Amino acid sequence: MAPVGRLLLAGLLLLLGGLDGRSSGSAAGPVPLVIWHGMGDSCCNPISMGYIKKMVEEKIPGIYVLSLKIGSSLIDDMENSFFMNVNDQVKKVCDQLSKDPNLQGGYNAMGFSQGGQFLRAVVQRCPSPPMFNLISIGGQQQGVFGFPHCPGESSHICDWLRKVLDIAYTDAIQQHLGLVAGGSFHGKVGYVP
Repeated sequence: MAPVGRLLLAGLLLLLGGLDGRSSGSAAGPVPLVIWHGMGDSCCNPISMGYIKKMVEEKIPGIYVLSLKIGSSLIDDMENSFFMNVNDQVKKVCDQLSKDPNLQGGYNAMGFSQGGQFLRAVVQRCPSPPMFNLISIGGQQQGVFGFPHCPGESSHICDWLRKVLDIAYTDAIQQHLGLVAGGSFHGKVGYVP
């Protein structure tokens, strides 16, 4: 297993081992796990989230794992990860979690990339059922600023790219297209586009 995979598994086992007081050996069984994928992925892709779900189920017998799907199909799930308004996604997940009988005693959560950021919104907005622990892997909790790997203010190409990308943060794009990436913008203090 690759070092990152071992680290992920170790973190999962520590988290799911019962940091909230319920251990995997308790009469209630292992604490359920809710996972949320990142942008462009889906709940059940066998080489990403499907693999993670299967790995957890194999390593922790009897655990209930819910891999969140936003929409009625895998294609809907992937498209919604780009274009559905973030607040609408969080609301749908809160509703889904509140109706799942396996989660009523609480759950642990693990989000990948924007899934970690969105699960943070879930824990802040949806107190029932309770989320005991959240692992965010690659989640942009402080937002994102700028175009990745641009060398700074001195590059004309980067300046041009920044101006083009500023369109993503206009009201028209944010309100009507729901562009998910625009929801994680973190402006630099004093920055004026």
